[in-house]
Amino acid sequence: MRRGIIALAAAGLLAVTGLTACGDDDGGDGGSADKTPKIGVILPDSKSSARWETADRKYLEEAFKAAGVQYDIQNAQNDKQAFQTIADQMISSGVTALMIVNLDSGTGKAVLDKAKQQGVATIDYDRLTLGGSASYYVSFDNVAVGKLQGEGLVKCLQAQNKTKPVVAYVNGSPTDNNATLFKQGYDGVIKAKFDAGEYTKGPDQAVPDWDNAQAQTIFEQMFTSTGGKIDGVLAANDGLGNSVINVLKKNNLNGKVPVTGQDATVQGLQNILNGDQCMTVYKAIKKEADAAAELAIALAKGEKKDTGKTVKDTEGNRDVPAVLLAPEAITKENVKKVVDDGFVTKAELCTGAFAAKCTEAGI
Repeated sequence: MRRGIIALAAAGLLAVTGLTACGDDDGGDGGSADKTPKIGVILPDSKSSARWETADRKYLEEAFKAAGVQYDIQNAQNDKQAFQTIADQMISSGVTALMIVNLDSGTGKAVLDKAKQQGVATIDYDRLTLGGSASYYVSFDNVAVGKLQGEGLVKCLQAQNKTKPVVAYVNGSPTDNNATLFKQGYDGVIKAKFDAGEYTKGPDQAVPDWDNAQAQTIFEQMFTSTGGKIDGVLAANDGLGNSVINVLKKNNLNGKVPVTGQDATVQGLQNILNGDQCMTVYKAIKKEADAAAELAIALAKGEKKDTGKTVKDTEGNRDVPAVLLAPEAITKENVKKVVDDGFVTKAELCTGAFAAKCTEAGI
C-alpha cells in the first residue's frame, strides 16, 4: 500500500463559514469570469458505500440549486475509462469548475492536469489525488477517522475482558490515499497494544477497490488460516464490516467478535443496533458537501477562497489549500445522533425487527 501521508500545515478545524474571498483568477485556479458558471462533479461508484448516491449527490445538488448555478453530477461506477470519458465530456461541455472523487491517484492526476490545461478550476473531494494539481481539497480529517476506529475497537475489546486478543485488519483499497490515512490513524492506536504485548497481531490485508464481495472472501481466508482465532476486526468501513459480520454469522460468532466500520450507513447502524458491529464513524456529509459546493461555486465564477489551512501532497511536494472537517464516533449509545442530524431517517433505519431496537436506543 502506498504510504502517502498528509501532514496538516495549520491547526484547528475550519468551519465552512470561515472561507473568505481572496480575489479573482481566470486561470487554472478559478473559472473565467466571462463564462457562464457551470460545475462538473464525478463521483467514484455506488457499490463501495451508499453515501455517494444517497448523501453526497443529494447535498451537492441542493447547494448548487440554491446558488442557481448550472451543474452536472455523474458517477464513474469504479470504471477508470468511464471516469476519464466523463471528465472529457464535462470539459468539452464548458464546465468552469470540476470536482472529482478519484478512483486512484494516477487516473485522478490525468483528469486534473487536463482540466487545468483547459483553464478549468479543480477540487479534490473527499480523496486527495497524490501528485495532482487540484486547487483545493475538501474532506474529513482522515487520520482522525482511523484514530476513532482504533479507540472504538479498544473500548469494545476491553468490555469483553479478553486476554491478548487477536486483532485482524481489513483495510480499504490500496489505491485510495484515504485508506492509507485511516490505517495510519487506527494503527497508531492499536500498534501500541501490539508492542506492549497486550494484543496479538492477526492478519492484515487491503481490499481492492473497497469491494465488499472480495472483502468477505478475504476475511473468510483470514478466519480459516487462524483456525477461527480472531477476537476483534478493524474493518475500514461499514461495507467491509458487514462482509466480516457475514462470515462471523456463519460461525455463530456475530456479536462476540467486535467489528468496526465507517460512514454511518443504514446497514452499519442496524448492525450496531443488533449488537453485531462495535462502532462506526459518522462524517456529516452535508457539511463536507456544503464546503465543497461553496468552493466550487466561487471557482466556477472565477473567484478564489482562502481556506486558512493546507495539507501536504507528499508525491507532488506541494501544499494544497484544504478544508478538513471533524468526524464523530457512533456506538449503540448515540446512534440517535445520526437520525437527529437527518443523515438517515427513522423510516429507513427502524424497519421490521429494528423498530423495537430503535425504541431502546431512544430513536
